[in-house]
Amino acid sequence: METIQAFVKLGKHLTDFCEKCYRGEGYLDADFSETVTRAGQMNGWFTKENILYALEQWGALLTEENITDWLSRYPIKETASPKMVGIVMAGNIPLVGFHDFLCVLLSGNNVLAKLSSNDKVLLPYLTHYLIQQEPSLATRIKFTDGKMEGFDAVIATGSNNTSRYFEYYFGKKPNIIRKNRNSVAILTGKESAEELTALGEDIFRYYGLGCRNVSKIYVPKDYDFDSFFNAIFTYKDIIDQHKYANNYDYNKAVYLMSDFKILDNGFLILKEDDGQASPISVLFYAYYDSEDTLKRELNTQEEQIQCIVSGNGSIGFGQTQKPSLYDYADGVDTMDFLLQL
Repeated sequence: METIQAFVKLGKHLTDFCEKCYRGEGYLDADFSETVTRAGQMNGWFTKENILYALEQWGALLTEENITDWLSRYPIKETASPKMVGIVMAGNIPLVGFHDFLCVLLSGNNVLAKLSSNDKVLLPYLTHYLIQQEPSLATRIKFTDGKMEGFDAVIATGSNNTSRYFEYYFGKKPNIIRKNRNSVAILTGKESAEELTALGEDIFRYYGLGCRNVSKIYVPKDYDFDSFFNAIFTYKDIIDQHKYANNYDYNKAVYLMSDFKILDNGFLILKEDDGQASPISVLFYAYYDSEDTLKRELNTQEEQIQCIVSGNGSIGFGQTQKPSLYDYADGVDTMDFLLQL
């Protein structure tokens, strides 16, 4: 299938580009380097490091073996009447809507994409590369800045507030509408320093802006937070990012003025809280008595939780930002939805 081969070539292109950048040779692809620079200029959260991380993950996923294994789970057939699928993309982390884009094209359907103002340059560049590899894709991919029209189905990702608008506007067509979600981690106190350091990746990658970022930890009574703070000290330079530092200073000031009890190591604030969605630079925590009881409680909150990280669960420490092709947002099988249109 020509479309698969185009994505495989894109995957190799991403991998090669990232390897050159890590070796300080990013200038060898001037157009791509300029795209990465412009993405960072348009969104201060999109640092070169985080953009390259996102590109590197996609490069690793877009191999012929991975794509073929993923698609083998579905009865994909060529269709003479592909549907136009609108994708309303979020912009919280680089290329957060790329999986939907990939699913629509590999299901045989066409894309009508509305980009977030926070992430407007990366996907158009990748699309241009894909069309160079497979020119027929030029008629299957459209971008729109205005009102979305002429679509047969829609995939929209946003906040709890925007989801109400999405449901009103798109509710009469087949749809997947995603709301706010957060990820949590369960600690037992027996974790190694290496595991806790890896957990720092789940907390700090993309500055905690993704739904797969851990925003809350559950700990047993009398948990020793010193071991946690010592293990994540390697992430201390995050405070040098001014947008993150501004959030840290603001949240710390609010908590101190409100007499909230907090734990603080100079770049991360820990606050005991019943909520799941912690602000940037803040990690919520809660105590539990029984791990089994806690897991049952979290199961009742599955519509608010994207990932549960633990030492003995399906998602290990440091793995939240490395989903496979069949790890679907909100647990909704996007490919199955598309194939039933």
